[in-house]
Amino acid sequence: MTDLQDVVDSVYHDLSGRIGEGKLADYIPELATVDPKQFGIALVTVDGQTHAAGGAETAFSIQSISKVFTLTLALGKIGDGLWKRVGREPSGNAFNSIVQLEQEKGKPRNPFINAGAIAVADVVLAGHLPKEAIGEIVQFIRHLADDETIAIDQNVARSETQTGYRNVALANFMKAFRNLDHPVEHVLGVYFHHCAIAMSCRQLAHAGLYLASAGRNPLNGGSVVSASRARRINALMLMCGHYDGSGDFAYRVGLPGKSGVGGGILATAPGKASIAVWSPGLNEVGNSQLGSAALELLAQRTGWSVFGQ
Repeated sequence: MTDLQDVVDSVYHDLSGRIGEGKLADYIPELATVDPKQFGIALVTVDGQTHAAGGAETAFSIQSISKVFTLTLALGKIGDGLWKRVGREPSGNAFNSIVQLEQEKGKPRNPFINAGAIAVADVVLAGHLPKEAIGEIVQFIRHLADDETIAIDQNVARSETQTGYRNVALANFMKAFRNLDHPVEHVLGVYFHHCAIAMSCRQLAHAGLYLASAGRNPLNGGSVVSASRARRINALMLMCGHYDGSGDFAYRVGLPGKSGVGGGILATAPGKASIAVWSPGLNEVGNSQLGSAALELLAQRTGWSVFGQ
């Protein structure tokens, strides 16, 4: 049997000479101030064993990884009705493409590109004030991770609110096509704040464990979603979780995953483990350069690719 701590340690060791590679997401001013020379890995098995290396306890802005959790909430609220407003296909374009949204008459290609996640935030907002919806998202993630200390980085939220002009444009496009029910500023308030949630690799790996365990949280025995819904969320992560780099990630890693421009990636090995990696430097399509390499090595050394060894 593979010693998973040895695997995690070896991946960290083999990549430690590359720490600092990639480019920070400097279009969000607060993220431009992050020390790029950081790297963490945490892996939690479905029987609750945690294996970690490097900066696994350092909190970072999870950014678009939060879209996995808001998608889960939105599906819980309206089920498959969500797919009338958001597609399920890879985008093949940049995560903040306005051209694609206009061509497709305000229906985002999938829930993980920015426009799709803004539509999902609109669904989560239904029946709530923005602060209540934000609180529901944070509390859901705290419950999944079994950690009440998880919170929003208000500096990042402020930075995104002040500079997120392209997201404002995307939301207004969708409003013009009647694909947002609430005021644009309310929806964007929810969106910017859930992207600014800060978590460590260890917390994130715990929070994603339900996707590796057929919709159940094995740490407390509770059901989060049905097994079929967990399977479908994993499928979307595999196809769409890395924007226009999703195909390459599937080819190299072969695991469902969701990246964020804060440098984190959450990946799942169904039936086996939830994995979170973090290094702030991004590659040319906005995914963690070192994090992607770490997951490729980890998949090779465990044989966990969903496509086989």
